[in-house]
Amino acid sequence: MARFLSVLHLFWILFSCNRGFAAANGDAVEGNLTGHPLTPINHDLYHSSSDLMEQITTLVHRHPDKLSVNTFKTGNKGYNAEITVVTYCQSGRESDDRSKFRILLSFGQHGRELITSELALRMLSILSEEQFLPNMDPSSLNMTLDNLVIKVVAMENLNGRKIVEVGDFCERRNGRGVDLNRNWGVDWGKKEKDYDPYEENPGTAPFSEPETQIMRKLALSFDPHIWVNVHSGMEALFMPYDHKNTTPEGLPSQRMRFLLDELNQVHCHKRCMIGSGGGSVGYLAHGTATDYMYDVIGVPMAFTFEIYGDSTASSKDCFKMFNPVDLSTFNRVLNEWSAAFFTIFKLGPHQLDETRPKNFASNLDKSIPIDEYLDGYLMERSSRYGKKMEVLDLGMQEIRTYFRLFLLSSVLLMFMFCSKISKSKGRPTVPAMPL
Repeated sequence: MARFLSVLHLFWILFSCNRGFAAANGDAVEGNLTGHPLTPINHDLYHSSSDLMEQITTLVHRHPDKLSVNTFKTGNKGYNAEITVVTYCQSGRESDDRSKFRILLSFGQHGRELITSELALRMLSILSEEQFLPNMDPSSLNMTLDNLVIKVVAMENLNGRKIVEVGDFCERRNGRGVDLNRNWGVDWGKKEKDYDPYEENPGTAPFSEPETQIMRKLALSFDPHIWVNVHSGMEALFMPYDHKNTTPEGLPSQRMRFLLDELNQVHCHKRCMIGSGGGSVGYLAHGTATDYMYDVIGVPMAFTFEIYGDSTASSKDCFKMFNPVDLSTFNRVLNEWSAAFFTIFKLGPHQLDETRPKNFASNLDKSIPIDEYLDGYLMERSSRYGKKMEVLDLGMQEIRTYFRLFLLSSVLLMFMFCSKISKSKGRPTVPAMPL
């Protein structure tokens, strides 16, 4: 019996090695339970996460007149994360008077959606003029970009992406199992009847995850006019809301809808689904980034784009479902969606009569703690001035502490003052005694 078990064990080792060899050489791998062939990552088309970030960093260094890069790191409870942000500005530095039109783009929020980060790299290559869009005049492009500042987060979920790269092709969550697109503060934590914790765990609290903390501070400091969260899994152009089956009322909705209709007509060739995420997909999503950007941060035009999906793929064959697997489709997706974003760069500023809604300041006051606002300001200063701000960073942290103490002492003094007035009003008046 022992000899039989040894032989069986040897057979299992050989079988496992053969599977690993097949996966490493790009052959389809059988699913453990389903029997469906699982498509591995095509390394001829897709960069590894480390290689992609290295490509972006070297691209920035080749074009310091247009591109700059900052990496932000934070963590809690033993879990650490970092996010690299590339800023495009033709002057090489963001304008101090904040006069430029500001666009914030996030890619790779879900680890399995590799194509989105490849699109980020392609767009940065076009912005640096190392690659060019077909049928676009470079001089016209420069005129369009002259008044823009664009921040690109090429890989929001680096830890989740690394899990995908070692073979868990269906993983969408971050490195500790939280869906970053369910961890934001609008309608957080609500679970639908078909809730799957493996897919969309919202975390222990809104903004419990370092990645969402960094992204919120980035949005506060940058104060964008347009936000786009880029995903894959289908072809769609969504505006708020994700957590309910409705879109915003009035002019904001009309502006967003006009832009999405133009993109669908010109670049999506009428294939894309348009509308609210909650009303179009068939399920509601709670705690999403786009709803928070629109409702709380006050971004006038907030979108979620789905740039690719293979509906014929098995639900277990996640790489094929979420990413093109052949060269022609890969290039078509990158070309079409790069062109779509440059249409946004051109038309977006013309869709906004005012740079901000009038109630933006009140939204901040009501919804965002002062600590978070100061953190956002501190991030902006660090991003703009780099290492020279390290001493000032410490000073800002002290200022934040003193400001909290000032607020606390002011409240206590006011309480004491009101209490004293109340006691004096309640004391009976004693008539003066004669001498």
